Amino acid sequence: MLFARKALLLLVLCAPAPALAQKLDPFAASPDHMRRYTECMALARKEPLKALPVAEKWKAEGGGLGARHCVALAMFEAGKPAPAATQFEAIARDMGQERPGLRAELWAQAGQAWMEAGQAENAAAAQSQALELKSQDADLWIDRGLSYAAMRSWPRAISDFDHALTLRPENVEILVLRAAAWRNAGDPAKALADADRALKAAPDHSEALLERGFAFLARGDKAGANITFARVLKLVPPGSDAAKRAEAGLRSEQPGAEKPPAASNPQNQQKKP
Repeated sequence: MLFARKALLLLVLCAPAPALAQKLDPFAASPDHMRRYTECMALARKEPLKALPVAEKWKAEGGGLGARHCVALAMFEAGKPAPAATQFEAIARDMGQERPGLRAELWAQAGQAWMEAGQAENAAAAQSQALELKSQDADLWIDRGLSYAAMRSWPRAISDFDHALTLRPENVEILVLRAAAWRNAGDPAKALADADRALKAAPDHSEALLERGFAFLARGDKAGANITFARVLKLVPPGSDAAKRAEAGLRSEQPGAEKPPAASNPQNQQKKP
């Protein structure tokens, strides 16, 4: 699913905005426009290949930003994240200087689509545009941090996770992400400190435990690592990714350079308007 974050887009793209409507018109809120947008977006999520021609037809008929947004979502759901990202960006640009909050969300969606396309550099650029408009959104800092992590730009990833933590102090998920970034950056002491902070709030958090175990390994504390990995195996399903990582840790296999695990909180799952 894409962009669970923003039912807001449905409301705003179809909400009354007289000044904007005069220039762009797609914000004109009529019952028919709202109905078509709702139906189009629902179809895009369920049957994107059917939704795409429907959305394109509506766009040609003057559906405006609502129709274009549906086109972008249908593209994404149909497995075309790069064209979808381009569409999200184009909508944000075409809005001019209006509605900075909504434009930030569109840039954020573009960033997520670029990440799905495996183009982390483009994702970070889009997320930077979003942050210029909405710098107090912790989710945006997390998203860009993950993009930098995918680029193995660890100092920049850590900096973004720092910003996110100033907005959500002691957040377990962000601490785990930063711990993984510190580990990959070659600083196991700071990775261990972040993992321990996370575990104070959530003692059975498997990802925090894994980061703690790998930090122990990097510091040469095999006994501490083994105790931690054994604990993970008691908490997670056999054969799960976490179990496999814990088993690798018990074999003293330190993971190579990798991006931090995706945050598991709802704000950082794929987001749907």
